[in-house]
Parts: sequence; C-alpha cells; structure tokens
Amino acid sequence: MNRPMLLSAALTLMIAGSSHGQAPTALSPEAQKLAEQVRQTHDKVTAEVADVEMHAKAEAMIAKAAAFLRSRQDKATGGWSTPKPDADGKSPPVFPAITGLVLMGLLDDPTTDARNEAAVQMGVKFLLNHQQPDGGIYDKVLPCYNTALAVSALSRVHTPQAREAAQRGVMFLKSLQWSEVADGKTGGAEAPKPVQRDHPFYGGVGYGRHSRPDNSNLAMFMQALEDAGVSPQDEAVKRALVFLRRTQMDDRVNPEKYAKGSRQGGFVYSTVENAESVESRPGQSEAGVIEETLSDGTVASRLRAYGSMTYAGFKSLIYAELPKHDQRVAAAMGWIRRNYTVDENPGIGAAGQYYYYLTFSRALRAWGEPTIKTLSATGEPSGAPGERNWRADLVNKLAGLQSEDGSFKSVGKRWMEDNPDLITAYALEALCEAMR
Repeated sequence: MNRPMLLSAALTLMIAGSSHGQAPTALSPEAQKLAEQVRQTHDKVTAEVADVEMHAKAEAMIAKAAAFLRSRQDKATGGWSTPKPDADGKSPPVFPAITGLVLMGLLDDPTTDARNEAAVQMGVKFLLNHQQPDGGIYDKVLPCYNTALAVSALSRVHTPQAREAAQRGVMFLKSLQWSEVADGKTGGAEAPKPVQRDHPFYGGVGYGRHSRPDNSNLAMFMQALEDAGVSPQDEAVKRALVFLRRTQMDDRVNPEKYAKGSRQGGFVYSTVENAESVESRPGQSEAGVIEETLSDGTVASRLRAYGSMTYAGFKSLIYAELPKHDQRVAAAMGWIRRNYTVDENPGIGAAGQYYYYLTFSRALRAWGEPTIKTLSATGEPSGAPGERNWRADLVNKLAGLQSEDGSFKSVGKRWMEDNPDLITAYALEALCEAMR
C-alpha cells in the first residue's frame, strides 16, 4: 500500500471508530505516524488561519483608532488634549506626552504616510515647539514624563531636526537620573541630587512632586533610550538596573528589607513612599500589601507586585539585554506566568488598565515568544488552555472595549484614564506593538 492510500486508510479507520462511539481501530506504527503528521498539519493550518483573522481584526481596529485620533487633533497647535485657558485667562500646563503617545501609534501604523501626512507633521512640530533650552520637551511640569514620551515619538521621525531634538532630549533625560554625577540643577522641582549607589533613589527618575523616583517614569526613560538607539551598555542603563533590582519583590535579587523572604518576582512602584521615608526604606506599591508565604515557610505582609509595573520592569530588563536565564528575568517571567490576564491590571483592577495593555504588549513583544505558558498561583502548570496566544488575547479584549467611532471606553478615571485621547493612544500603540 502506497503512502497516500495508507494515510487515507488510517483516517478512515479513525473516523469510523469514533463515529460508532467505539475506540479507534488500532493502527500500524506507520499509520499512527502519518495520523500524527495529519493532526499536526491540521493544528498548524488552523493556527495560521486564526493568526490571519486576528491580524485582519487588529488592522481594522488600528484604522478606526487612528481615524478617531486624527479627528481629535487641535488644528491650531497640532497637539492632542491641549488645554484651554481658564476663566482668568491663564493657560494650564500642556502635556506633550499625550501628543507623543498619539504620534507613536500613528507612526507605528504601517499604513501611515509619515512624510506626507499633515497631521503627523503638525504633531511633530508641536513637540519641537515645546523643546526647552535645557533639551527637555515639556511645559512647566513633569519634565521626565513628557520628555521621555516625546523622545520616543521623535525617534520614529526620520528628519535631521527630529533626530537632533531626540538626542538633546536623551541628554536631558540622563541629567534627571539620580546618581553620583547628578548636578542637582537640571529639571526644576524634579532635579535629582547627587547620591551614591547605596541610596534608595540611585538609578531612578521621577515626577519630582514626591521627591523620589518611581518605576513608571523609569520605564518611560528606558523606553526613550531604547527608541533613541542608546546602547544597553550605557552607564544610564546600568544605573537603572540598580533601581530595578530594589523594586523587584524577590529576595534572591533584592537586598532591601521589605523584600526579605519574598518570592513574588514581580515589581512594585518605588523604593520609598516619599522623601521623609528614605531612611526606613519601606518601599511603595500601588497595589498595597499581601500576606505572602516567605521562602522560610512563614507568613508575613509584603508589598504586592502588580501588573503594569511588573511588565514595565520586565521590559526594561530585556532592553538592558539581560539573558533569559538571569534570575531577575526568570523571576519576573514567573510572576507573569502565574498572574497572566488581559481582564484587568492584575493587583489593582481597572486602575491604569490601558497603561497596562501597552506595557504588556511591549514587554511580551520584546520577550519574543508567541505564547505564554501559564501557571497556577502555586507555580504548577495551569488547566487548559495553559498556553496563551497573548496577541490574540489582547486584540480580542480591546475589540470589546472599542467604540464605533474608534475610541476606547474608559474603565476608570485614575491616572487620567478617562481622557479619550490618552487611552485610545495607549490602545493604538498596544495593538501596533502586538502586530509587529
């Protein structure tokens, strides 16, 4: 019997047995091998069809989101979410960061004609108009947050003016990092003071309002350096790794007392709550605390690692080119596998949910694997389906949140996530990252 006939016979016997409610007729070893090849081919084709459908769905969502954002651009300034003067005629601070986010999404959409589209050119001009003499791209407040997102956007624009502005922005961002070379002058209220490696602020950057750095700003800082082509061996990246180590809840990598015995593997927000708590170093998590079974078997309250900061920290470790077997990377991936979800920002629910989707998408794309093998809370392989296609999960979740006009529905007001421009930009960029 030749190969096609043998394969046909094997399939016929298998189908006949199953159709009568009986166990499939025993097959010869060669027929079993061929049947397994058929099954594998079927699974591969099914997966490829699903992938094509998922990409088509995402592309349609991207087009709608981009159209919505284009309709929201301030034609007078070229920016997005630009504030209007108050009753006294005073203008609130502008946040170039939102325009930067929108531009990133538009520029990462392969259908955008960046060289000829007026909306993109106006948005770029808006960012350039907000570059200050010190190189930062901001207006009065939050120089790190605004500059980092503006640098990421300008790094996608291939003109000499944009490249120069991005490089000046990078130098400004480096001046905001807490380290022994900080000058204490650049950045206004956000200016870092010179500190040594043993200081809990070392390697971090922050908003300035609470006089301490945090992982959200550091993630944007690291993203800007990555987008601008800064080497992973740069001293600023090496310093950032010190701060990241101190905010990872795993005592195998984190020497701080608040991580003693913890094996969560995920990240928290900061090394201290405020400037007054530097000496006690209690750490800070926006997710509060949990009762954790420590490495010695005892139970104690520990800062709770949560989704957006864990994916942000994990992404920064990858950008620093740490190998996958590094304890820091492996511990973070362990947390991700045990807490995998697209239904919320794990640990804090709807708060910062769209920010979470963006860090989730960027981190897993940087990780480079198409699926995540999920684990139970105790670290055992989870039930079916235990292997998740993270791109499909993200696209399907965001599809349920997108409105007919292309915008995305707010699920919470915290961290400005009731701003339709901001959350639609987050979602657009998350989709573009996933489709790369």
